[in-house]
Amino acid sequence: MYALIDCNNFYASCERVFNPALNGKPVVVLSNNDGCVIARSNEAKVCGIPMGAPAFEYKQVFEQNNIYVFSANFTLYADLSNRVMTIISEYSPEHEIYSIDECFLKLTGLFEDLTTYGLKLRNQVLKSTGIPVSVGIAPTKSLAKVANRIAKKFTEKTGGCYVIDTEEKRIKALKWTKVDDVWGIGRRNAQKLKSIDVNTAYDFCQLNKSWVLKNMTIVGERLQDDLNGKPTLDMEPLEPRQSIATTRTFETDYHTFEELRERIVTFTVSCAEKLRHQHSLCNTLTVFVESNRFKEDEDQYTNQAVINLPYPTSSSIELAEFALQGLRSVFKKGIGYKRAGVILMNFVSENEYQQSLFYKRNEKQAHLMETIDKINSKLGQQKVRLASQDQKIHKMRQERLSPNYTTNLNDIIEIKAE
Repeated sequence: MYALIDCNNFYASCERVFNPALNGKPVVVLSNNDGCVIARSNEAKVCGIPMGAPAFEYKQVFEQNNIYVFSANFTLYADLSNRVMTIISEYSPEHEIYSIDECFLKLTGLFEDLTTYGLKLRNQVLKSTGIPVSVGIAPTKSLAKVANRIAKKFTEKTGGCYVIDTEEKRIKALKWTKVDDVWGIGRRNAQKLKSIDVNTAYDFCQLNKSWVLKNMTIVGERLQDDLNGKPTLDMEPLEPRQSIATTRTFETDYHTFEELRERIVTFTVSCAEKLRHQHSLCNTLTVFVESNRFKEDEDQYTNQAVINLPYPTSSSIELAEFALQGLRSVFKKGIGYKRAGVILMNFVSENEYQQSLFYKRNEKQAHLMETIDKINSKLGQQKVRLASQDQKIHKMRQERLSPNYTTNLNDIIEIKAE
């Protein structure tokens, strides 16, 4: 059996942990620069706030419905996610963190009643972190997804845990699940299936396998088997990322090379830190720039530079130099740049890379980067940074940012006894 544990309205729930007055109130969380809605509490959904709603368009709706609006606090969310996942991992040696708010468990050798097991897990996470979760348990991963959706939809009836352990339950669950909501069936495939009158997960499971293979490839065939109770999607080990990107839409248009230079160096340093965290070296770097496509009366321009590095590296200094080479090759005067980014690709392990006869990794820089990472980890982000990086500290527009309760001593909650 497999279990899927999913945090309920995770970002909104994180905001409620340290502000209990928000319980039962509509809450939304906005994206970077307070752009659009990326998370909603159930109460906010009832108010008709759609996912992705532009904040400026819905400002009046927020005020009319007394909706509490927060800027995304990813530092807080990541820390609470780590706490939740640590607790979940204690319930099975085989676990797969699927996203910041989802985790699969493989339940091998479990002799406990599954519903009791799921409810105990749910209660421990809630008690230890304040984050409500839903638990779905079934013979396959895709069915566990369906079970989790049922547990979340009917929390009062299920207690937040639902188990698909009989054929009758499996069929009933599949007939209830819309084909659009099936894990692994994207929008295009959903439209294709609806065109042949396949509207539920159960309808999909009844399709001829040859049709599924022809129209949805081997991925669709495996998904169909998984929904039919034949495990084909096993636990996936956590592997290093194959690419790392830092991209931003700027708060205002940039027109000079110096403005872009500082931003590109900052993006590169951010990518390099993540690269070192997974003990990888980079062989390829891409820099891209884009004009403001919403200003139709101005010249439009998009370009990118792909640089194959002469040697693999994770040094912020070296990568920043290569990134600036790329920026110089794509920069064009007279353009108002609204968006830019850096992408690192083609990784090798720092312990397994092939040395070149003409280029050798600078071990002094490797030790320097390790020292800088330790200092920044202990004292705070960007306490030590490149001189070419930030002439001024750029901050995203976060007018409704909550404190970093769990990661910053200055933001820790104070209790006053009277």
